[in-house]
Amino acid sequence: MIQLALDFMLFASCYFSPAFGTLTFPWLSRGPTQMGNLTSTNGALSSTACVQFVQEVVAQNCVVIFSKTSCPYCKMAKNVFNEIGAAYKVIELDQHNDGRRLQEALAQMTGARTVPRVFINGNCIGGGSDTKQLHQQGKLLPLIEQCAPCCAAAASEGSGSGQFESAK
Repeated sequence: MIQLALDFMLFASCYFSPAFGTLTFPWLSRGPTQMGNLTSTNGALSSTACVQFVQEVVAQNCVVIFSKTSCPYCKMAKNVFNEIGAAYKVIELDQHNDGRRLQEALAQMTGARTVPRVFINGNCIGGGSDTKQLHQQGKLLPLIEQCAPCCAAAASEGSGSGQFESAK
């Protein structure tokens, strides 16, 4: 557990802290919702809650793609993972209740607002072109194979190989 926590702190270009425990998502319940010390009455997540949501999704999945359905670079990234048969989790920002806020959180966390934002084993590897380039260089699959046990287990239960799972 300590090693896992240390691994999370060694992110190359994106920093995330270890999992925040149980999160309650406002859009899954009615009325005021408590998320840590953040309360929502209108179903919208605060910017801090969006960062926490991104961190939680990335911590629980080996490969995560924050995408938009009409984006050709997002399709490029998904196609790369489909070609190699890798499981991945997709968050379609244009279909998500808090997509704009999540994209702002990603910009804050990664330094880039563009999509896709692709994460492998907790590390932001960039966008669609970066993903394709890593694959062409033979560097993508080794990154996936290094996934932490928690992430590899979650990825096998998630989407992938063409089965896009969109969290709403």
